[in-house]
Amino acid sequence: MPNISRREFGGVVAVLGAAGKLHAASNSVAKLDDTLRAGIAQRKIPAAVAMVANERSILYSGAFGTRDSSGVSAAPDSIFQIASMTKAITTVAALQLVEQGRVKLEEPVSQHLPQLAKLEVLEGFDPQTGAPRLRPARIPVTLKHLLTHTSGICYDIWDGDMFRYTSQTKGVVPAVPPLMFEPGARWQYGMGIDWAGRLVEKLSGVSLEEYFQTKILRPLGMQDTSYLVPAAKFDRLVTGYARQDDGSLRQNPRVPPAAPKEFNGGGGLYSTTGDYVRFMQMILGKGRGGNKVRILQRKTVESMEVNQIGTATAGKMKSYRPNSSSDVDIQPGATEKWGLGFLINTTAYDGGRSAGSLAWAGLFNTFYWIDPKRSLCAVLMMQFLPFVDKEAVGLLGDFERAVYSNVLSR
Repeated sequence: MPNISRREFGGVVAVLGAAGKLHAASNSVAKLDDTLRAGIAQRKIPAAVAMVANERSILYSGAFGTRDSSGVSAAPDSIFQIASMTKAITTVAALQLVEQGRVKLEEPVSQHLPQLAKLEVLEGFDPQTGAPRLRPARIPVTLKHLLTHTSGICYDIWDGDMFRYTSQTKGVVPAVPPLMFEPGARWQYGMGIDWAGRLVEKLSGVSLEEYFQTKILRPLGMQDTSYLVPAAKFDRLVTGYARQDDGSLRQNPRVPPAAPKEFNGGGGLYSTTGDYVRFMQMILGKGRGGNKVRILQRKTVESMEVNQIGTATAGKMKSYRPNSSSDVDIQPGATEKWGLGFLINTTAYDGGRSAGSLAWAGLFNTFYWIDPKRSLCAVLMMQFLPFVDKEAVGLLGDFERAVYSNVLSR
C-alpha cells in the first residue's frame, strides 16, 4: 500500500462516505419510484405525483402515469385541483388577521359578518310532512368554531341531518344554512372555513385570490397556486376521473376551467406538489418559509399543532353521497383531533407518521401530512372521485410506509 498522509486519508474517507450516501439516496429514490409506479399500475390510477421534504430541502420528487387519456406523461410540475387542501391556506390567512388584532378567535364572528348574527339550529323533522324544524341558536359562532369544524355548518356529503335537509328542500339551501348543532357541541366537517374566507375578504377589503397571492403564495414562491388556471398553464393541468358502477374510471371532459364567480375559502385552489411543499415547509419552520420569509408567528403555528376541540373526536365521516366520497376513516381504531387547520393523529401510524402529525386532503384524492417530530412533510396528488377511494388510500399507505422506511432511514 502506498504511503498516505493523515490529511489525504481523511479526504479518501470523505469521498467514500459521500459516495455511500449518494448510493443510499439513489436506492431510496428507486424504491419510492417503484412503489408509486407499481402502485398506479396495480390499482389502475391514471396519475400520481408526490414529493417529500424536510424544513429546508426536497428529499424526493416523482411523477407517474398520464395527464389524461392522450398519453401525455404527468410531471413534477403538473397542476391539480386541490379542493379542501385550500382550507389550511385560508386558515393561515385568518390567523394572520388574528395576529394583527383585526379579529379575535373567540369573539362572535357576526361582529364582522352580520349574516351570521341570527342563526338557526335544526332540531329535527316533522314526523308527518318531513319538513325541517328550526329554532334560534343559543351560542354565537366564533372564528375558532369556523376553523375547527365545530360551528354546526356542515356538508351534506358527510352529515346525515344536512343530507336529509337538502333532500327535503330539493337542494335549495339558504345563503346562510341552518346549523346541525349548537356551535362547539361536536366536530363535523363542513363549510365553516368558507365563512372564514369571507371574513378574510371583509376585513382585508380584497378577494381571497388577491389576499392569498399577496400575503402567502408569492412570498413563499408558490407560483403555480391560484384559483385561476391561465391558458399558458392548461397543458400542465391533470384531468379528473370518476369511478363508475363497474369499477372503471371515466375521464371527465378536458376543458379549460372557468374562472369562479367567487373565491371559496373551503376549496377551489389549483396547485402543484412543489408549491404545496413550500407551504408545508413554512409550517415545519414555525411560520418561516424555506426562503426565510415569515408568514406567521411561531406561537400561532404552535396553536395550529395542538388539539383545539377538547374531548370531541375528528376525522371519522360516514358518506351520504358515495359518488363523491367513500366513508372516511383514514386511521381506523384511532382517535384523531383537530387543531387550527389540520387533522391531528394522536397515535403513530404503523410504519408511518409520528403521533401529533398534521394532515388533511382534497376531495379528488390529494393528500398531505406534516410530521413536526421528524421534520418531514409529504404530499401525494391524484385526481379522481370518490374521495378516499380504496385504491387511493391504498397507494397513500404504500407511499407513506415507503417514505419512512427509505427516506428517513438513510
